[in-house]
Order: sequence, then C-alpha cells, then structure tokens
Amino acid sequence: MDARNLYSLREHFNQQRIMLCFNGPISRSLIEEIGRALKNYLEAEQAQPSAAMDVFGVYIEMSQNIRHYALSRNYGDLDASATVVIARDAERYIVSAGNLVEAADGEALLGRVQALAGMDKAQLKAAYKEQLRQPRDAGATSGAGLGLIDIARKTSEPLSATLTRHGERAFFSLRAVI
Repeated sequence: MDARNLYSLREHFNQQRIMLCFNGPISRSLIEEIGRALKNYLEAEQAQPSAAMDVFGVYIEMSQNIRHYALSRNYGDLDASATVVIARDAERYIVSAGNLVEAADGEALLGRVQALAGMDKAQLKAAYKEQLRQPRDAGATSGAGLGLIDIARKTSEPLSATLTRHGERAFFSLRAVI
C-alpha cells in the first residue's frame, strides 16, 4: 500500500469516526492489548462509565467468540482472522466484528441474532435468565448462548448481522450499537 492509499484510508476512518480497527489473526494476548487500547481511548474521550463498560464488554465478548470458534474448528491463522471495528456515531458507539465461519454455522448464528433482534428488553432479560438455568455439558462447546444474549441486552438498538457466502464457508458480521 502506498502512502496516498494509506492517507485515504486514514481520511476514511476519520470520516466514519472509527476509533479502532483491527484485521488479522487474533490471539488471547492481542484481544487483551486491543482491549487496553480501547479502554485508554474511551477514557481519553471521557466516555460515560456505563457506556465505556458496555463497549468494552461487547468488544471482549465478540473477539473471544471469534477466537473460540476458530480454535474449535482448528482454523489456521489465515482462516482464524477477525475484523473488528469500533466507531463513534454522535452519542452512540458501534462495535462490529466479523470472521470466517462454516456456512451452516453462519446460517444458524444469523437466525439466532435475528431472533434476539426481535426481542424487547424484558424478553432479552427472560432469555438471559433461561439460558443461565440451562444445564451445561462439560464437554460441549458453547455458541450463540449467554454471551450473545448479554451483547443484545447492552445495545440501544437491535443487533444486526450479515452472512456473505464463499462456497462452504461464509463471512459472518455482527453489529452492536451502544
């Protein structure tokens, strides 16, 4: 990428009010480092403490879900990469994250997000409590459960998601507005 393209990218980020953007293989230590940078950015911006906690929590949940999924599928670095973008829009924060998934898993997750998007705050609270009561199989992998419901509860508008197919795989994107 030459300097002019980099400058154009910077200008695009500024116009879109993108605070933080990451694209590449994601590890536990990288999630922590980006989390620290996000906390510092929110503090410098003097974000409301409750909003800052929600933005941080949603970022962590989304990033960890991506990492856990990639590990569960034994994806290599290229397929285990994530795209995470955190932006500011007036008084709201937008946390978006995406990753490569098996197409069938993506379809199921898209359906789960759409179901949660149709729930109001009381229904989300009830779903959260119900999920807490569900027995956990020690060997089972979790997915689209408590964490996703928790994200939905923190948002100021319904979650939105897209799935872009690429053969047997697809790119799943999730967007949360706080």
